[in-house]
Amino acid sequence: MLVAILGGTGFVGTALVSRLAGGGARVRVLTRNLLHAKALQVLPDVELISANVFDPRALGRALRGCDAVINLVGILNERGFGGAGFDWVHHELTRRVVEAAIASDVPIMLHMSSLGADAKSAPSHYLRSKGAAEDAVRAASARLDFSIFRPSVIFGPHDSLFNRFAGLLRMTGGVLPLAKPDAKLAPIFVDDVSLAFTRALEQRSRASRQSFDLCGPEIVSLEQLVRLTAQLIGIRARIVRLPDALAYAQALVMNLVPGKPFSTDNYRSLSVESVCRDNGCARLGIAPRPLRAILPGYL
Repeated sequence: MLVAILGGTGFVGTALVSRLAGGGARVRVLTRNLLHAKALQVLPDVELISANVFDPRALGRALRGCDAVINLVGILNERGFGGAGFDWVHHELTRRVVEAAIASDVPIMLHMSSLGADAKSAPSHYLRSKGAAEDAVRAASARLDFSIFRPSVIFGPHDSLFNRFAGLLRMTGGVLPLAKPDAKLAPIFVDDVSLAFTRALEQRSRASRQSFDLCGPEIVSLEQLVRLTAQLIGIRARIVRLPDALAYAQALVMNLVPGKPFSTDNYRSLSVESVCRDNGCARLGIAPRPLRAILPGYL
């Protein structure tokens, strides 16, 4: 099987490319910058292609001859504030991938979304754009089979969740003003997410035209997640629970910090519980690993 991957050099992408290549698939990674793919160059049967994935012609050329295409491209924040950046990366790119896949006779598309995604009712630009992307995949013609994955927050070595909190706790000596401390999450290990994608390729009759919510076995609050991080790095956490008004003010200020470590859109996304209503892991025969079995290995 020849599988094309968009977003293959990222956190989830690196794990998925490694799993696919190790399982005997040929993998074609589309990237704008080949320097970002250095870690993938040593893997067998991995082809790196420099391509602007937003260019329909370049995308069509890169997908020719592929048996499946996987779209992992996503951003947590945009440069502006009106949602156009989210819509461009999540919705518009997905629409172009769907069109290119159909035009290139690629029979299968796997798409990464997010829990809480809803084009109409979600509170944040991030979740609305993710919902619109899901709608674009589901609206594809019958010529394109698909599976959609909706994970909670994803953790693992090099993640931007636990590693970021660990860095903040070390920098502040454990003092952390925390927005939305009661936000509910069900963190899932990155290798379990990559396994879900490969299972969907292997078991098409089970995964055809289906959506899968992906959660780990534990539901934790954001405050519990931060306290666990502090415990594992040997720091006493002193968390300041911010009321919503102060939390929103914090987000307004962080909007202006380079890199947007926390934004008003992030704040709105946290108002939606990131927990599974449907056990997509069980449907794919996956027993996700708990936090404490993995975190000590890299924190």
